[in-house]
Amino acid sequence: MIETGRDCDEVVTQLAATSRALDRAGFKILASGLKQCLAGEAGAAETARAEAELEHLFLSLA
Repeated sequence: MIETGRDCDEVVTQLAATSRALDRAGFKILASGLKQCLAGEAGAAETARAEAELEHLFLSLA
């Protein structure tokens, strides 16, 4: 974008959006991994609740 002469605000906006998308994807992967860890330790209902809470927490950090 810079090489093609796009405005700096457009470049920064795209970088921020890309960074946020990568962060959210990483947190989603972490939440899925934690879900697998919790699955062996709790019942299905407890695991679903814990997964939802962890996913919400991770995504709120992104």
